[in-house]
Amino acid sequence: MEEVVLRLKELLFPSIANIAVLSVDVNIARVRVDVQCTTAGGACPECGAWSTRVHSSYLRFPADVPSAGRRAVLQLRVRRFRCRNTMCPRRTFAEQISGLTRSNGQRTERLRSILAALGLALAGRAGARLAAVLGVSVSRSTVLRLVNALPEPEVPAPRVVGVDEYATRKGRHYGTVLVDVEARRPIDLLPDREASSLAAWLAQRPGVEVVCRDRAPFFAEGAAAGAQQAVQVADRWHLWHNLSEAAERSVAQHRRCLHVLTPAASEPQPATVPAVDPSTSPWPRGHRFADRTRSRHAAVHALLKAGHSQRSIQRQFGMSWRTVKQFAEVATPEELFTGQWQNRPSVLDDYKPYLDDRWNEGCTNAWKLWEEIVPLGYKGSYQRVRAYLHDKRTSPRPVTARPPSPHAVAGWILRHPDTLAESEQLQLKAVRTRCPELDALTRHVRSFATMLTERQGERLPDWLDAVRQDDLPSLHTLAAGIDRDRDAVIAGLTLPWNSGVVEGHVNHPRLVSDDADLASL
Repeated sequence: MEEVVLRLKELLFPSIANIAVLSVDVNIARVRVDVQCTTAGGACPECGAWSTRVHSSYLRFPADVPSAGRRAVLQLRVRRFRCRNTMCPRRTFAEQISGLTRSNGQRTERLRSILAALGLALAGRAGARLAAVLGVSVSRSTVLRLVNALPEPEVPAPRVVGVDEYATRKGRHYGTVLVDVEARRPIDLLPDREASSLAAWLAQRPGVEVVCRDRAPFFAEGAAAGAQQAVQVADRWHLWHNLSEAAERSVAQHRRCLHVLTPAASEPQPATVPAVDPSTSPWPRGHRFADRTRSRHAAVHALLKAGHSQRSIQRQFGMSWRTVKQFAEVATPEELFTGQWQNRPSVLDDYKPYLDDRWNEGCTNAWKLWEEIVPLGYKGSYQRVRAYLHDKRTSPRPVTARPPSPHAVAGWILRHPDTLAESEQLQLKAVRTRCPELDALTRHVRSFATMLTERQGERLPDWLDAVRQDDLPSLHTLAAGIDRDRDAVIAGLTLPWNSGVVEGHVNHPRLVSDDADLASL
């Protein structure tokens, strides 16, 4: 019998000493194990004095890890001892089994550790659902409470820190996420993106040696104030992204050079417009609209010959002043049908050549073109521009090839030459031959790409000087911004660190919040 009890103890509690299994009761839903402690006494948790004087005993029923899908519970006989130390404020204390129970605990230590691990991996709701599948009934609040009760882990001080902003409400509320680049995990979340907050956080961690960031000024100021000993590294992706935007703006400023890629269209022959016979109408006699227009035209002109004014005619017929004016200005009603009376000067006439050029370049957005001609002095409405473009869109016209867009040409310039198709290489060569500015832009972009991919940050000052010698305003703006942050940019083009891991965590704000909370435990 003693051998069976010993084998049950080794099977059920292999890592716990000083415990004996008295019996095991198994039914279809539950396993109950009757156990008791085998030590002669216990140590007072207050003063540490050893005592063997038993005051009383009672039963505890802590839940244990499931067995074969059944809920397991222990029936533990707990003794209460008298403290022998007369100076101790505690008179009695209950014994605890190391590794199995704790004071006021409703679960064994190994069950607590399993539920805490589920909470760390899955959080509250999912952890509670998986625990139910395993045979443990627990609420999501209990899972989170067990996670919060875990001791704080020893987190090593970060050496390389990545910093970036994240949005709690895009366009309104922003915070700052800090990531240990070497460990690739979030460290902390700041409630704002102010330089002072970042500086205070870095000042508390003097072991930071490298700060990876984008080119936002508040991060640069915060890193300089809080970690003067650290090297600031500008992210290479942001540098290339800024160069890409500047390159596309430069190509757009020289879009006329792209017409070299479009074959010249033959001049259309002027179409002969047949003379309109005033006695001929687009609508035959008996047409309701045509007959009503003819009768009103005759009545309006009869009253005008009788000496009535247009205002008087307007009141008599109940027509608008504009309609009476249209009837009065034409000699025959057929002119109203053919639209010849509408051929009068328009406020858009002076801007139609510009609209035609932009239309031929491929821009067909009426709102965008209206915004472009307003600074040129156009005082008319957007609807007039839209109507003019609608006529161009619906009128029959010869199909002509459009030049490539500035976005497409900028893509040719930014891509590696070996990845371009043969046709793209030929078109880019034609553009560079036609436009010296775009040729210089291509040389500067490819030079910067070599610096970035081969980590040649020491060439940056020479690149900035070369950019300033060419007529490329967009690149001049980029060069001025890089020059203000020169040390960080040189470090970004030289050192292996970047903010890629930071961007990955920013794209998952909920995971960032969870990981940062767990990192702070």
